[in-house]
Amino acid sequence: MSGPATFLSKLSSRQVAWRVRILLASYLGYAGFYVVRKAFTICKTTIAKDLGWPLGDTAHIWTAYLVAYMAGMFLSSYIGRRWGPRVLLLGGLGLSLLCNLMFGFTNSFATFLVFMVFNGLFQAAGWPGTVGAVAHWLRPGERGTIMGFWSTNYLFGNMLVKSLGGFLLGAYGWRWSFWGCTLASFGIWWVLYFWQRTRPQDVGLDPIVGETAPGTTEVQAPQAERVTLGEYFRLASSPVILAMGASYFCIKFLRYALDSWLPAFMNLQGLDVARSSYYSQVFDFAGLGGVILSGWALDRWFKGNWAAVCAVMALGVIAGYGAVIAFGHTPLAMALWFGLVGFMLYGPDTLLCGAASVQVAGARNAVAVAGLVNGMGSAGSVLQEEVIGWLVRGDPQAGMRNTNLLALGMSILLACLLAGVAWRTRGRRPSNGGAKTAAAG
Repeated sequence: MSGPATFLSKLSSRQVAWRVRILLASYLGYAGFYVVRKAFTICKTTIAKDLGWPLGDTAHIWTAYLVAYMAGMFLSSYIGRRWGPRVLLLGGLGLSLLCNLMFGFTNSFATFLVFMVFNGLFQAAGWPGTVGAVAHWLRPGERGTIMGFWSTNYLFGNMLVKSLGGFLLGAYGWRWSFWGCTLASFGIWWVLYFWQRTRPQDVGLDPIVGETAPGTTEVQAPQAERVTLGEYFRLASSPVILAMGASYFCIKFLRYALDSWLPAFMNLQGLDVARSSYYSQVFDFAGLGGVILSGWALDRWFKGNWAAVCAVMALGVIAGYGAVIAFGHTPLAMALWFGLVGFMLYGPDTLLCGAASVQVAGARNAVAVAGLVNGMGSAGSVLQEEVIGWLVRGDPQAGMRNTNLLALGMSILLACLLAGVAWRTRGRRPSNGGAKTAAAG
């Protein structure tokens, strides 16, 4: 297998230029989805106070969003496979912009709830659409490394909404926080409109990724431009896709649990709320390193065997939770050991819904696979909130210990699922035929 540098040298200057546009537009595009997704989370305490809601009732709005987001993933995976990532990205982000514009004018709980359900459905277009947007522009030998860096788009979006939305919230109030974030994402929508194209052929270029040959992917799926509903359901019911979805359920359960509860657990360890928030970020920043390393390892060490990379890193998640339980008795120790969890967890997180989704059934099916895996996994993000909330009622300290034990069990299940997929798909490697096609241009 040739290395990524060799592949890049065979691209024409126009292919390189357009690929840079595609990567930048899709990177900003998913960040734009985040900006109009997360505005509510930074404004909810102010909204509740201003509109006279009990703060706890805002949880119902966000749960409604998560359920709609989960359902929307399945819808988006089919729409994207049938009509392409461009329709998904421009349509999903455009409709989400309208929802966020309406939030700025809203005064009732019921209206917020209804539009948050719609926002969840439209937001589900984001990740499948962005994965599908780059699928035909990255060759197998470079896909893991490039998508490792590219997958930091959600972190950039998170920082952008907290910076811009937070400034507007403090300076002008929560309504302007929604409107300002909407305006910023509207600018990103235009970047997508002008720079995003699904395939090199759409701009008169030779293909960069060759056609997927029969028998070279883990899942045998149709490679035609359009699929029937029956073909889509056969793809969705593939044992490998179902195992990927079950694995992603475990990952989303663990990641969203830490997103939601880690600051509170730090506070239970004696930190004030501000330092609890700061310490909890170790999990995210360590995860950023894991994302980049996993993509690089996929190309360099594991030669495209994404399931093996994920299985090895899942063992690291088990070690991290074991260390949290055994040694995380102080806030600093807890933060550091959860950093190990983040480093090991974010790698499989991005690979399963990124490079693996492109590879497992070919570039044409990437948008469908990413949506299916994310949709199945999103049930974990919904479930964790209620389960952990139940565990910490009454005795929070005991609830925290039981939560960590539950997470350890979930990480063991994750490792077993991924090991099973790695065993089932052993011997499969991505075809590099696309490099020869690109060289001909």
